[in-house]
Amino acid sequence: MDMQSKAKKLIEMIQTAPVEWKPLGEIAEVSAGNSAPQNSAFFENGIYPFCRTSDVGRVHHSINFYQIQDKLNDIGIKGLRLFKKETILLPKSGASTLLNHRVMLTIDSYVSSHLATIYRNEKIVLAKYLFYFLSQFDVNELIPDKSYPSLKVTEIAKIKIPIPPLETQKKIVKILDKFTELEATLEATLEAELALRKRQYRYYRDFLLDFDNQIGGG
Repeated sequence: MDMQSKAKKLIEMIQTAPVEWKPLGEIAEVSAGNSAPQNSAFFENGIYPFCRTSDVGRVHHSINFYQIQDKLNDIGIKGLRLFKKETILLPKSGASTLLNHRVMLTIDSYVSSHLATIYRNEKIVLAKYLFYFLSQFDVNELIPDKSYPSLKVTEIAKIKIPIPPLETQKKIVKILDKFTELEATLEATLEAELALRKRQYRYYRDFLLDFDNQIGGG
């Protein structure tokens, strides 16, 4: 069975799957990073990643994010919170807030206060499932004044997330992972084929995660 056939079969399956919609804050810890150390000495011979909004902006969208330029040393990390790998990051202040950047850490990292952090309750939701769903959410809906873009952590925590059983989440993630892998592979090949695969990925991502229209969630 090819991937598209599997995706269609999965669509049929989730049409009858029980789904409960929950605020993000009930299924994950939603917070923000640390104030950036201002003393350049804290970055000398650093080994601990300190993620800034600019790092996220360079990548824009990645489920395997590790490309962090600045590194803190032992003195620089004192008093700062370390965020675990599989933490989802998105800008919450400044112009980049409007650009829907979204990444998920594959390494533990310290994080700038300009980034919102989301770490799931593993008993309720898979990290990748949550990332894929949040990837299709337009945060511009939460920004009242586009002239001074900013997001409140409390507003991010109100985003409604459809929660099917973990087994259904795993199947959804497996399909979307395949499309993500294909997209990465094709980046080094034909642009036309890549554009087609991107359209396929967006179609199946949006369809697989559109519980509203499929089963009347709310």
